[in-house]
Amino acid sequence: MDGQLRDVLEILSGRPLAVLTGAGLSTDSGIPDYRGPGSVPRNPMTYQQFVSDELLRRRYWARNHAGWRHMRRAQPNSGHFALAEIERKGVLTGLITQNVDRLHQAAGSRKVIDLHGRFDQVICLDCGTIVDRAALAVRLESLNEDWTAGRADAGDVAPDADADISDTDGFVVAACEVCGGMLKPDFVYFGENVPKSRVAAAYAMVDAAAALLVAGSSLTVMSGLRFVRHAAKQEKPVVIINRGQTRGDGLAAVKLEAGTSESLQALSAGLPGLAGAGSGPADWHAGPVIR
Repeated sequence: MDGQLRDVLEILSGRPLAVLTGAGLSTDSGIPDYRGPGSVPRNPMTYQQFVSDELLRRRYWARNHAGWRHMRRAQPNSGHFALAEIERKGVLTGLITQNVDRLHQAAGSRKVIDLHGRFDQVICLDCGTIVDRAALAVRLESLNEDWTAGRADAGDVAPDADADISDTDGFVVAACEVCGGMLKPDFVYFGENVPKSRVAAAYAMVDAAAALLVAGSSLTVMSGLRFVRHAAKQEKPVVIINRGQTRGDGLAAVKLEAGTSESLQALSAGLPGLAGAGSGPADWHAGPVIR
């Protein structure tokens, strides 16, 4: 066993853990990350652009429609399954993910907060109605039969299902069937705030833990970095597993420069269970996002 991995096991063993995951965890499931080594430079749409520019909104929905077909086929990888197994051992106070792909839940994790929302839901910005993304896909197919015909899936899809296609002319955007309002994927855009209740629930997971494990996140955005800072302020050890530099490296007790899947598998095998730990609040389960 690698010496650094032994250090990680020594630090984490016997402690209830909170886990924070990022896009790097899902790369082995065929979903490219935003900032990892070799990742394609991206310029994600902001919330302000989405709500204020009809042409940009049409472009986004066309790209999302193509990307959805790729994302829905993604399957959990060994890293997701390893974290689900660690939860079954009673070690986790909860898992906070910056990913919207719902692969943690597909792998069997239950105490999950989808910090940035979820790609399998759409919300109406006018009346608040939640729409199943698969149901919306059927409507979009019907509205865009000519646009979709013969179009191959995009080869490059971002973690938020934004596909790299340039021809979006003629795409028809669907409106809310309840009120005719504006539909938006139910995840947090750049320039949009994570709901306060969701942030509070995530802080509670860290407060209930004795250590924080970060896997596959560069911690570039404050929405994830704040939990590392919070744990460090409480003098709880932080372990980071990520290929490449992160903004939290200076706060980590150990930084493991390695792939997340194999590292989490080793942790799952090596971490002992905690008797009586991990029941957690009733909100921490696979189901509707904490809003």
